[in-house]
Amino acid sequence: MRSSPADLVRPFLLLSSRPEDEAADEEYASFLRFTGLPAERLRRIRLEAGPLPPIDLDDHAGVILGGGPLNSSDAEDEKSPVQLRVEREIGGLLDEVVARDLPFFGACYGIGTLGTHQGGVVDRTYGEPVSAVEVTLTPEGRVDPLLAGVPDRFEAFVGHKEACRVLPPGAVLLASSSTCPVQMFRVGTNVYATQFHPELDVPGIVRRVRIYQHAGYFPPSEVEAVIARLTPAVVTHPPRVLANFVARYG
Repeated sequence: MRSSPADLVRPFLLLSSRPEDEAADEEYASFLRFTGLPAERLRRIRLEAGPLPPIDLDDHAGVILGGGPLNSSDAEDEKSPVQLRVEREIGGLLDEVVARDLPFFGACYGIGTLGTHQGGVVDRTYGEPVSAVEVTLTPEGRVDPLLAGVPDRFEAFVGHKEACRVLPPGAVLLASSSTCPVQMFRVGTNVYATQFHPELDVPGIVRRVRIYQHAGYFPPSEVEAVIARLTPAVVTHPPRVLANFVARYG
């Protein structure tokens, strides 16, 4: 007799769009570490590498969308064929995720894709330099299960050229910061996105800064100064969001 998905311990699906092997592998390792999942329970697909294969979402406990160099707010005529394909494929997946209210967690690029998909305004008004910022929970955030155990104010790592300026209709704002009003929101009951990076601690952000020093986030000559500003940061609470996601849906 064939087992049904409900009878199995289903993996989570990590969608990555980082073209650099080192960055993609570091991201995968970070999500493994902070979700607490073994490798066999975090299936990775690199979207930039080729067309998305058929995905049966019933075979997965949840979907995680990582960050990357793509920006949803880029002008359409400036987007590469790869970016246009990735956006179509993510959009198609989000059609089903949102319609069925399936467990989804988007980090950084995830807020741009989900925000755009749901009718929010994503542009470059609230881009943040690579830094540690203070994030504040909203009243709704303080009672959300994914933020259980997270203090009302906490430090998190950010670094993005675009952000959600206007929340999608019906979305619930869960966290904000003085430099970026939308740091986390929820659609329905189970669909989440953050602007901050819950998968990054100090060693992780330092490695990523070195990989992306020529990506336009800061002048390449300032890489050591950027790292010097990041290393004293005390960023310990954001990974709990990932652990809570897996505990709730895994």
